[in-house]
Amino acid sequence: MQDTAITIKNLSVRFNGHTVLNDISASIPAGGCTVFVGPNGAGKTTLLLCLLGEVPYTGSIMRTSREFDGRVGYVPQDLRRAGSTPVTVREFLALAVSRRPMWLGMSRAVRAAVDDALGEVDMKDAASRRICDLSGGQLRRVLLAQALIRRPKLLLLDEPAAGVDLRGEHLFWDILDDARKRHGLTTIMVSHNLPMAAHYATHVLCVFDTTCMEGEPHKVLTARNLMEVFGIPIHLYPDQCSQPQHLCPQCGAFSREEDEDESMGRTPTCCRLTREGAPFRMACSCGHAGEEHHA
Repeated sequence: MQDTAITIKNLSVRFNGHTVLNDISASIPAGGCTVFVGPNGAGKTTLLLCLLGEVPYTGSIMRTSREFDGRVGYVPQDLRRAGSTPVTVREFLALAVSRRPMWLGMSRAVRAAVDDALGEVDMKDAASRRICDLSGGQLRRVLLAQALIRRPKLLLLDEPAAGVDLRGEHLFWDILDDARKRHGLTTIMVSHNLPMAAHYATHVLCVFDTTCMEGEPHKVLTARNLMEVFGIPIHLYPDQCSQPQHLCPQCGAFSREEDEDESMGRTPTCCRLTREGAPFRMACSCGHAGEEHHA
């Protein structure tokens, strides 16, 4: 049984008499990737900010391990401030770990830490570029590097790949998943990408109508639950469908029909990138949404 990193009990949030979250109770597994999903305005970011201590709430949030003390990283959703910064990527990251003024130069230790962090997010070639000259996807990877450079044990991310194209988003999730496994991180993130959550998350917390449901992705992201939450037919798993579908042997989500099984020497579409299309099918052919693919 997986250990619990954070326990949330009877948490409620109200703003100006309006109830945003009501009596939420949930457990965040240690060492896993927990993804908050749900409609816009449901309270996902509010719950994340409660975990950071940035929003007042009633109820309790208990961290079950002291290893998180002082070792919490955060990747924000809003990029406006970071995106206007005129310093280089290397200088930007050095500011997070250097103990002396930048005009005195970087120590070898700081330079090495920056290089390691950029290597983790596949951005070493951008070290000398200015932050304000980066694309949105590149900037989000640099912000992830800034969070990782201090070697956190708990990492919280608020829609970290929002506004990034599909290829860039898939790369971001891959990098984050690799960092989580390599460093033993507990990651908690807000995302609207249900197929990515189905593929990468180890635990899902679906926030809607001031409350939530939680559990393994396959048990929470069911067609019935997603219809209740979003009001449209969304099928992510073949055992929720009325006719046979090709599926990914790695994550259980839908793959394109023309893909061969991994045992035949090929990787399904949902686990690789192609120019023709994207990973994952959002709705299967037995749903009213038809055979929609991400473009």
